[in-house]
Amino acid sequence: MTLIDRSFKEKIILVGVAFSSSQLGEVEDSLDELALLVDTAGAEVVDRVIQRRTEPDPATYVGKGKAEELHSLSETLDVDTVVFDDELSPAQQRNLEKILGRTAIDRTAVILDIFAQNASSMEGKTQVELALLTYRLPRLRGRGKSLSQQVGRIGTRGPGETKLEEDRRRLLARISKLKADLKELSNTRKVQRKARIKSRVASVSLVGYTNSGKSTLLNSLTDADAFVANKLFATLDPRTRRLDLPGGEAILCSDTVGFVKKLPHQLVEAFRSTLEVVAESDLLCHVVDASGTDIEGRIQAVHTVLGEIDAGKVDEILVFNKIDLIDESDLAALKMKYPDSVYVSALERRGLDDILENIASGLRAMAGVVELLVPYDRGDVVAKLHREGEVIFQRESEDGFRLKARLEGASLALFREYQVSPNL
Repeated sequence: MTLIDRSFKEKIILVGVAFSSSQLGEVEDSLDELALLVDTAGAEVVDRVIQRRTEPDPATYVGKGKAEELHSLSETLDVDTVVFDDELSPAQQRNLEKILGRTAIDRTAVILDIFAQNASSMEGKTQVELALLTYRLPRLRGRGKSLSQQVGRIGTRGPGETKLEEDRRRLLARISKLKADLKELSNTRKVQRKARIKSRVASVSLVGYTNSGKSTLLNSLTDADAFVANKLFATLDPRTRRLDLPGGEAILCSDTVGFVKKLPHQLVEAFRSTLEVVAESDLLCHVVDASGTDIEGRIQAVHTVLGEIDAGKVDEILVFNKIDLIDESDLAALKMKYPDSVYVSALERRGLDDILENIASGLRAMAGVVELLVPYDRGDVVAKLHREGEVIFQRESEDGFRLKARLEGASLALFREYQVSPNL
């Protein structure tokens, strides 16, 4: 993938629309986040505009009058690009660019641009390219000339941009090829998962809003060397490390891409194979930035994406990170509102024991612990028990081997005749 460095810093105007007076606060918060996204993409926000409307204008989203006002403001501030907080249809984008006389993009394009900059693995690059081309496909009409050039502005860069837009058929062929590549990578992941399941190694995934400190937490828990940066979407490629729990059990802990409000559907679809590691985890650690704004909204945004990737039913532990950045009164308020959560500072390595204990107890609660009595002449059953489950306790008695083991599903049925009392 080729990333194109710009020789100048774009000037940006942000535009948000509130469809009721009650939405003004939400729009302001959303524009604050969009400003961070734009900064991460490498541009500069010079102004922001919020419009009140009852409904979106089908032609320009904001209406022709407001679009002309934005044109005048852009001329005055010498702005390069106008970024809209909500996704624009291809027709709205074309109409706005005609009126504004400059590039008009939406939040989706900004996020895709950031992903294009940060993808490093072969799978990550493939996923981002697929998302980019899927986004651009309906926007080719009337823009073939501009899109056929390599430029460095937000929303225009990324892999495979040189000539794909000149030919819709070639673009579709490229999309098909990328999907085939991702399917092959997904099949490889499935083989790896089967091996993990067969080995009976439990897995935990760190999920959460972008920049909540998941990578720092992974490093603190496992002494990993995951890349850490105080910016949005610093991690795109999942990292899995061994994690030793207090009882001596070894599990796998995975760091995953962060989520965000209004996460583009193209990215969710493109990264579905990567996010399967979340859906197939035994437990989720939902990491929340305790110092962030709109905590409840961010938690809900993560739950929304988890639902989209079929991970909504996986048990989770809510972990509030960055408690070193808030005062005691705010921490006390959080603990009152979320009493069953864990509170840590991954950077200062505070509260890590609490996380480990919660993970261990959570995993144990999900597996059935049974007590078994196996005759001495059935050593083969004892050996099979060690292969099929996790033997917690074993001793010799007058009647045979007495064992406590953690078994799941079909394995539980295999040893039914030897059970003394189930689910102790």
